[in-house]
Amino acid sequence: MIFSPFEPDRPEGRRRRFRAIPVRTLLPNVITLLALCAGLTAIRLASEQKFEWALAAVVFAALLDGIDGRVARMLKGTSRFGAELDSLADFVNFGVAPALILYLWGLNEFKSVGWIAALVFALCAALRLARFNVMAEDPNRPAWAGNFFLGIPAPAGAITVLLPIYLQFLWLPHNWLVMPFAFLYTLAIALLMISRLPVFSGKRVGKRVPPEMVLPVFVVVVLFFALLVSYPWEVLAIGTLAYLACLPLGWMSYREYERKAAVAPVNAAAESERAPTLAPTSVPADDPERPARLN
Repeated sequence: MIFSPFEPDRPEGRRRRFRAIPVRTLLPNVITLLALCAGLTAIRLASEQKFEWALAAVVFAALLDGIDGRVARMLKGTSRFGAELDSLADFVNFGVAPALILYLWGLNEFKSVGWIAALVFALCAALRLARFNVMAEDPNRPAWAGNFFLGIPAPAGAITVLLPIYLQFLWLPHNWLVMPFAFLYTLAIALLMISRLPVFSGKRVGKRVPPEMVLPVFVVVVLFFALLVSYPWEVLAIGTLAYLACLPLGWMSYREYERKAAVAPVNAAAESERAPTLAPTSVPADDPERPARLN
């Protein structure tokens, strides 16, 4: 042996200690990992032809995705690590899992063409998430732009793209008419995800609830989950159609914000021109009461 083993000098009885992780930072990441487990389980259930449970796992992952960020902000446990973990989990849960579910459900009847549609949706989800991460760090972005997403967000895209399966579980037969619709619909939702269509974000909804509205909001939330458990396909189908119908409202609201932002500097300049200018009072030079600030 040419070199003797190297052992770092350590004081006797001293052990290596890891930095403690605060619970407020750990809890949101645990929720994100739980959502990732749900997305991976959805893929397994779809491969076993258990599509009802696969869709339930995707919906569960979407609910957890809506919770982890709010929990992190509420506990002041946001971190760069959590943001990156959330983005990676979203790609699996809302990009890969829905694409594989649709392919195993019926797009595989188109063979390679159906696989291309699934690939396009997954790739658009990845591009959508990458653009979101970049835009979140833009310092020139106006404050009001936080009310909107550009393109359908990944969780909403995953819930929306599964509409053909919801409809089949309700009344549509699994025949040659449904599959072309599912193929074209998958491509359309994929393009909407990477489009620059302004969509309401909803992130600022529910941060402050008036005391008198706590009970009504609680009743509405409980009623929604009760309906979702009792009539899942009806609620998901109606919710998806309502969401698609509301997309033009987000575009119109965004244009209104842009119009106000463009008019605001013009109004400010006009107000400054109309503001009266105070001229100093003329006082004789030999006046003994002449203020010292005019000398």
